[in-house]
Amino acid sequence: QVQLVESGGGLVQAGGSLRLSCAASGRTVSSYTMGWFRQAPGKEREFVASITWSGVTYYAVSVKGRFTISRDNAKNTVYLQMNSLKFEDTAVYYCNCRQEWGQGTQVTVSS
Repeated sequence: QVQLVESGGGLVQAGGSLRLSCAASGRTVSSYTMGWFRQAPGKEREFVASITWSGVTYYAVSVKGRFTISRDNAKNTVYLQMNSLKFEDTAVYYCNCRQEWGQGTQVTVSS
């Protein structure tokens, strides 16, 4: 079983940047696809980005060109670099690995 812990959220002005981290423990995740999802108040959880074991990345249309997902297998960690943040990026961001989810980290973008 994998435990996932997100960090790096916070309050930022529109146009700013944040870098989220997801540290995995319990087992190595280097052979798994890792993903980031987010859930805004009153909305369903939605896909943000994912990265396969080989480094192939996928992005939601709404974040493509602004967000970058990456992984450091030596650290068993996945990152989400978020640039040019918009008010509508405000949400709780969750890390995912197979059926496991982290507790989430809040990202708030002020307009």
